[in-house]
Amino acid sequence: MSSEKFINNKSALITLIAACVVVLISLGVRQTFGLFFMDFKNDLDISITQSGLAIGIQMLMWGLTGPIFGAVADKYGGHKAICLAFVFYILGIYFLYAGPNTGIFFQIDLGLLVGIGLGGTAISIPMSIVGKHFPLSNRTIAMSIVTAVGSLGYFISPLYTSYSLIKNGWVDTLFVFTIFLFIGLLVAFFVRSPSASQSIEKPNDQSTFDALKEAFKNKSYILLTSGFFVCGFHITLVGTHVPKYVIDRGLESWTAAAILSLIGLFNIFGSLLSGYLSTKISKKIILSSIYALRGVSIILFIFLPASNINAFIFGASFGFLWLSTVPATSGIVAHIFGTKYLGVLYGIVFLSHQVGSFFGAFLGGLFYDLYGSYDYAWYLAIALSIFAAIIHLPIKEEAVLRLKTE
Repeated sequence: MSSEKFINNKSALITLIAACVVVLISLGVRQTFGLFFMDFKNDLDISITQSGLAIGIQMLMWGLTGPIFGAVADKYGGHKAICLAFVFYILGIYFLYAGPNTGIFFQIDLGLLVGIGLGGTAISIPMSIVGKHFPLSNRTIAMSIVTAVGSLGYFISPLYTSYSLIKNGWVDTLFVFTIFLFIGLLVAFFVRSPSASQSIEKPNDQSTFDALKEAFKNKSYILLTSGFFVCGFHITLVGTHVPKYVIDRGLESWTAAAILSLIGLFNIFGSLLSGYLSTKISKKIILSSIYALRGVSIILFIFLPASNINAFIFGASFGFLWLSTVPATSGIVAHIFGTKYLGVLYGIVFLSHQVGSFFGAFLGGLFYDLYGSYDYAWYLAIALSIFAAIIHLPIKEEAVLRLKTE
């Protein structure tokens, strides 16, 4: 890593801090939905399959709107895209507890509206804006900081939610989430794209269409996009269905909350280490190793006897690998194509992630209702780990000719 200053100007510092807060709130709220499933079932008559479908729709909308918010951020500024997304997020949570929230409205609230909100507030857009403020030598570390701070939300929110559901009930818990989302909306005004004078790249006249055309002709971009599908499948299967899975295996509900919190806690370290290693060694090797280790973690979790210790080991190990894929993945996109259209190009990669998330959420619930077990979902997750570990190896981490000749 080079010896140049990590923070080159005040704008970069403010953007980094604000993006961290935005992702902290957005991901923190998102991580808790699996803990509400039994309350939704008892009070709203929502089945596990319906809940899984809502999360699946949410993941799809998150992915489908990501490139749109990315294009808005690239053209008009990150703060405008993120603030608009927060409006949808707030409306989704509000209607979820205040109504209408049954039947098709449950899918609209938790699936459609929250999903659109996540498309602009969660990891991809804030992180892409941060990436525009930092040079190649420091970019993955800056991105990993955003990811790591967002993981604090993963750590804190399940603990608070587990307590609040018992103490206050699910309606009041979601009301508190709405307040935090309003705070995120205010902070989002400070996640601003760099001005022309602050930009770290030479100006170019490439259009959005040209950038997309260039990307889809690049084999490495296609492989990266395909591999990120697996990341989405993994984390949504785990985040959505592990709470019920561990209870079915005879463990208590607090163990489920502890697993989600451990995922958040250890993801902090995994994300930071991934960002640091991405400045030292090949990013594709990092990604291949992460996916292979995920498969090992899942195998041990489902085949070892059910116990709190084994559950906690899974939470810690899988948490270490949770979002550690993000800095390396986004770093490869920025390295190959530059940062001008990082929002929309990473948004496309993230769309693949969210398609995987849809299948992770929906198939987990479907397999459970069909067979009374999550076994087939876990077997599929293991097979996808092997696929992802292999598919990243042919990626070429080099800038396109356009950047080389500038």
